[in-house]
Amino acid sequence: MSGSGGGAAGCPFADGTVPLSGPRFHTDPAGLYRDMRREHGAVVPVELLGGLPAWLVIGYRELLRVTGDPELFSRDSGLWNQWDAVPPDWPLLPMIGRNQPSILYTVGTRHHRRARMICDALEAVDPIELARHTERIADSLVDDFCRKGETELISTYAMLLPVLVLARLYGFPDVEGPGLARALNDMIDGGEDAFAGQQHLAASMHRLVASRRAEPARDVVSRMLAHQPQEFTDEEILQDLMVMTAAGHQPTADWIGNSVRLMLTDDRFAASLAAGRNSTGEAMNEVLWEDTPTQNVAGRWAARDTQLAGRHIRAGDMLLLGLAAANGDPSVHAGAGAGPGPHDGLRGGNHAFFSFGHGEHRCPFPAQEIAEVIARTGIEVLLDRLPDIDLAVPAASLVRRPSPWLRGMAALPVRFTPTPARGGM
Repeated sequence: MSGSGGGAAGCPFADGTVPLSGPRFHTDPAGLYRDMRREHGAVVPVELLGGLPAWLVIGYRELLRVTGDPELFSRDSGLWNQWDAVPPDWPLLPMIGRNQPSILYTVGTRHHRRARMICDALEAVDPIELARHTERIADSLVDDFCRKGETELISTYAMLLPVLVLARLYGFPDVEGPGLARALNDMIDGGEDAFAGQQHLAASMHRLVASRRAEPARDVVSRMLAHQPQEFTDEEILQDLMVMTAAGHQPTADWIGNSVRLMLTDDRFAASLAAGRNSTGEAMNEVLWEDTPTQNVAGRWAARDTQLAGRHIRAGDMLLLGLAAANGDPSVHAGAGAGPGPHDGLRGGNHAFFSFGHGEHRCPFPAQEIAEVIARTGIEVLLDRLPDIDLAVPAASLVRRPSPWLRGMAALPVRFTPTPARGGM
């Protein structure tokens, strides 16, 4: 299944295997997935960095099957039949690590208990209080650039708001928020400061867990620790907090950025920008269908030999979840001959997208609700504070971050009439 030759990035190798890299994942993902579906069907043989083979599941029904059968398609990465070929410095190890102690890789009863603990802690978040926190933090961020008449929204707003809100929910003092935001964004960027960012985040989480173990408060971490005390170690709580923070921050930041981009570049939203905010929710929902922040997810591992969409899947094979491609699967859309589009039968208020995953390992419902409040409030504050906001560059010049995994804007330069700051958080 692994490719042995070269070829243009994003195009099949000579043996048909598609490299999971190349510019089309961020310049033309819809076209790329359409080509994959035409050439390979619902399950595509792909090659990861280092020549390691996997299957990319891009069919909607096939993805339902994979995510709905955790016994056959397990989350246990220890099953992978390629571990002997994985070098110790493989770049994808943080994403597909062996024996990782977080909830991402636990299975069975242990996973269910851990998921319940996280859901209970998040369900207790008051949505009205959450919206107030988000609005105050968003106002403070807008205050930092509103008098300038221009800014780059991804770095000054979208990539700061979610982590600052989550830090407050978890129980961090507000003074630690900016440092946590820098550390997390350094870690996500994967540059020379990535390791230092990870260390800063882990050390901060460790201090918070120890503090709340000694002195509980009204926050998420305290509720996690209080859930059947002693069932989970502090290290397990720490690992889950790291996962919750990364998974809650980056996709929400990209949800904000992708939605604002849509509203500033699509004529269907021009009237709402000038006269109201009723279409914010419509833009956000369309993004989850057409421009979802999480494109592909690793992964699942076959517990035994099986068949999927006519492919022979061997025990231990890795399957990647093609969330964005499955959202656009024409077999589940009205007017399939024309391909999916923003006005077909599954859009509007329909939430049957895969953007939050599916099955027992999907993003917990309370986490989805928190992400939606943060994103919607963040967008509405921005549009209310800067009512004439517009792109500062031609729409065609906007680019995405180069990644087959997450889909977000590299930058979103905007201009607006300077306004006075409101002050305070």
